[in-house]
Amino acid sequence: MSQPLAYRMRPTSIDTLVGQEHLVGEEKIIWRMVEAKRLSSMILYGPPGIGKTSIASAIAGSTKYAFRMLNAATDTKKDLQIVAEEAKMSGTVILLLDEVHRLDKPKQDFLLPHLENGRIIMIGATTENPYISIHPAIRSRSQIFELFPLTEFQIQSALLRAIDDTEKGLGHLNLQVEEQALLHLSRGTNGDLRSALNALELAAESTKPDADKVIHITLPIVEECLQRKVLTHDKDGDAHYDVISAFQKSIRGSDVHGALHYLARLLEAGELQIVCRRLMVVAYEDIGLANPAGSARAVTAVQAAEKLGLPEARIPLANAVIELSLSQKSNSAIVAVDKALSDVRNGKSGQVPNHLKDSHYKGAKNLDRDVSYKYPHSFPGSWVSQQYLPDSLKSETYYLPNPSSKFEEALAKQYKKFNT
Repeated sequence: MSQPLAYRMRPTSIDTLVGQEHLVGEEKIIWRMVEAKRLSSMILYGPPGIGKTSIASAIAGSTKYAFRMLNAATDTKKDLQIVAEEAKMSGTVILLLDEVHRLDKPKQDFLLPHLENGRIIMIGATTENPYISIHPAIRSRSQIFELFPLTEFQIQSALLRAIDDTEKGLGHLNLQVEEQALLHLSRGTNGDLRSALNALELAAESTKPDADKVIHITLPIVEECLQRKVLTHDKDGDAHYDVISAFQKSIRGSDVHGALHYLARLLEAGELQIVCRRLMVVAYEDIGLANPAGSARAVTAVQAAEKLGLPEARIPLANAVIELSLSQKSNSAIVAVDKALSDVRNGKSGQVPNHLKDSHYKGAKNLDRDVSYKYPHSFPGSWVSQQYLPDSLKSETYYLPNPSSKFEEALAKQYKKFNT
């Protein structure tokens, strides 16, 4: 049986990896380890299909060390012994140990001395939090790196590479993939490149070519192969953005039922990343200073959702959507900063007043820098009246309180105290 496309397309060098730039990008930690050939055991954790095995394969390919793959749950201690014997013969073996959180004590006890002497460089892969699920003895001998779901554009670039690759990919087939079909493959797998590649291969191999021997991959074919429909789409893809817009406007309009409906549509379409980004935007744009604690809880919910992945991500997201929909609203912060940005972009800036300019250099006093500055903490209540805006803008106002909640009502009182 031929190897799956996702297996064939695994990178053989660190430079061909897709995503995880915070670890494998130039001058980042794993890149530096490979460049210096100073590898240490590591644990890679994150959702499925985002590059844990690919990183191990690329490290092995870049360093030319022997590379072996085992599963901590299904492979035996004897399998580990075979790898250890090979390491004695060849000097160093890179061992990808999948599901490393399921390593039992006998296997662990056997493995530890080989990690100590460096004969086996273990790259443990897990979807579980290693600080909770992995034994401290293994953790203490390993670097721990967190991996994140790939972006839509990273997945799309990997799919295009697979379509064009004549040696390992699908380049030997005369494929024509519709733009909307490629977009759905990129978006509909929630950052899981393996699933996207598997669906692309299934679509290519199960679709009959036309009279000109061209295999046309359409959106309905991709929907069937992914078993996930694009719930709203049209020729130009506008309706996709309509749902995102309706999601934010429902929260802004305090319609909790509408907000939950559009949340469900986006999640069912696999748009977890878009939901997370939009929820953080609406938390600070539309709720803002009316409920700062609610905005903070929305960020926490997003972080939990990104850790959990779908389907469990729906739970913290629903909590946040319900609270934000029913919360008091204020857009005073975005109005204030946009007004300030508008002035700056239209050339309304002016000189910083002399008493606010930097004075941490010799001769500053001779230039009248900081001479008349009043240090607020030297005055009662840590406040004193003085000019902060440039002369050309000294009467300008940007923030106007919207006392629609107790928090912003308190800000309004402070604002009145400092501006009368």
